[in-house]
Amino acid sequence: MIADPHPLQSERLDALNSYDVLDSAREKDFDDVVQLASVLCGTPISVVNLIDADRQWFKAEVGLGVRETPLETSICSHAILEDSFVEIPDTLADIRMRDNALCLGDPGLRFYAGAQLITEEGLPIGTLCVLDYAPRQLTETQRQALTVLARQVMKQLELRRALKQAEVLRHEVDHRVKNSLQSVASLTRLQARSGVSDEVKRALEVVIQRIESVAALHDQMYRTNASDRVDLGEYMTNVVGSLASICPDGVSLDVDVAGAMVTSKRAAAVAVVVNEFVQNALDHAFPEGQGAIRVSGGPDGQGAFALRMEDDGVGFPLNHSRPGGLGLAVIDASADQLGGQYEREEVERGTAAVLRFAL
Repeated sequence: MIADPHPLQSERLDALNSYDVLDSAREKDFDDVVQLASVLCGTPISVVNLIDADRQWFKAEVGLGVRETPLETSICSHAILEDSFVEIPDTLADIRMRDNALCLGDPGLRFYAGAQLITEEGLPIGTLCVLDYAPRQLTETQRQALTVLARQVMKQLELRRALKQAEVLRHEVDHRVKNSLQSVASLTRLQARSGVSDEVKRALEVVIQRIESVAALHDQMYRTNASDRVDLGEYMTNVVGSLASICPDGVSLDVDVAGAMVTSKRAAAVAVVVNEFVQNALDHAFPEGQGAIRVSGGPDGQGAFALRMEDDGVGFPLNHSRPGGLGLAVIDASADQLGGQYEREEVERGTAAVLRFAL
């Protein structure tokens, strides 16, 4: 006897499809549930059964060896039309199962008990059921255990749906943030190319570098799926890579920074210092248009991070950053934000500095 469609069949199927679970791979979390249900109830068969429009599909099963069967032989399609828990001590004594091939076979399924899988809206999308080849009855403890396990199955499904919805939202936010940062950077570049003073141009260049630093930070956090921590090594590779695009043909920019997990706020402060050093070198270190800039470093083994920045240009006195002192002020502010120190080093050629801060 084929079960009638559920009174809210359309809404029920929409709810089932919203979990995006049909035809998915087996997962240990669900396999563990059916194993436990089988042991607790003393039955050879246990199934996480989802009732689709024209089939019943098993997210997890023990004792059957198949992933789906047609609705024509589905006991669970009858169970979702009744109370939240259905027990059939002897299937052949139930008028609905007397012509069911699975019950009439040798051996046939003679016992069934199922706890409905019910959504937050009260819609049954399937059951967690146990079956046996001999008539029998569950104890009250076994019924309660099956009901509790069914609720755990639904919590797993709800969690997976929430995570997928969050991922879709994250994609949308990423797209909007990227577009916004690109728009602001483009407008700032246009303003910097207009007839403004050198001081204003320099300030706008700093703004552009800050925007690109934030864009690189956002990209790193998005790609690593981190909430507020990023790998500083990977992040510096991205930041320096974006700076390399503005280097003259004769100037190389290399990066070799070891990994260390830091907060996004601290990573952004480090990027500001690197941006400032590189921009300063590009502006003043290579009057002949030839040279190299290198950013390197990593954890020092004593709980701190040491980042070295150097170029092989014409060099500057140790107390010089660039005309007007804007760069030095920006660097000092960023170092203070990190609770660290920025120190210039005496070198035979070019300029070198080290940023140190506690991890």
